[in-house]
Amino acid sequence: MNIRKITGKLGVVCAMLGATLLASHPGAFAEEKYKTVEPGVLTVAITGDMPGLIARDGKLIGYDGEILQRAAENLGLKVNPVPTEWSGAIAAVQSGRVDLIGGTVAWTPERAKALSLTDPTGYFQNGITQKASTQWQTLKDIENRKVGSMTGFSFLPELRKIPGIELTLYDTSDAALRDLMNGRVEAIIGDPPVIDYAIAQNPGWGLANLAFADNNAYFPLLTSVGRQYIFGLSKENKDLADAISGEIRKLWANCEVKKIGAKYGFTHEAQYTPSPVNFRVGVDRPEGWTPPVCQK
Repeated sequence: MNIRKITGKLGVVCAMLGATLLASHPGAFAEEKYKTVEPGVLTVAITGDMPGLIARDGKLIGYDGEILQRAAENLGLKVNPVPTEWSGAIAAVQSGRVDLIGGTVAWTPERAKALSLTDPTGYFQNGITQKASTQWQTLKDIENRKVGSMTGFSFLPELRKIPGIELTLYDTSDAALRDLMNGRVEAIIGDPPVIDYAIAQNPGWGLANLAFADNNAYFPLLTSVGRQYIFGLSKENKDLADAISGEIRKLWANCEVKKIGAKYGFTHEAQYTPSPVNFRVGVDRPEGWTPPVCQK
């Protein structure tokens, strides 16, 4: 009996069986490599509004939603959306209740200290949402005015520094927009894509969202250009954050981000143009790193 031939055949059979099992369970490698709440599953915090990231019919949709859905599939991960209040979303990632937050979430130095942040899915500048007749575009324009914003937004400390501002915070953009139209507040500083999407869907509201013209160094979170949207994962899950960054860069390389963005009102070139200041280098990115741009 040729033992070598028999063991060789067994090795072939085992290899074929292993390949079959991996083909039927695409998350097998992901289970071993990434520290997710549930093996082979990406548990995603769903905090709210279009056009960022929501779940529909078992899939993520919205600008960030489509990007993340594609990334998860390419990495062999199923997606499990979990409704989460934005005010507790970062804590939910840190405590391991969810794996990831996203949906036009802004990069900040504070979030970079607390989480592993991916490369950007897009870029933005904050603005003032108002009645179309007012045309406010500067910090001075909202001094001594009733202004609404959202609970948990990173720029709130800066907003509170504006002289005479009377600030009201809301849990949802819908509630803030209703109060703006009813005259309870005179302006909103909200999530730019959410606001732009809502206005585009409802032209009869007579509202406008105008970007800050200041670009004031003392109010960087409020007024800087080219700020970044990211996904946030726990510090223990940096390998997965890096893998998702790789998938994001593929979509930038062939400019697929613009095709996705066109579905959700991301039509301004500013949404695909990074800041001239490479502010992440030395914070959560090494020397030589550059933010992604379309290659076409």
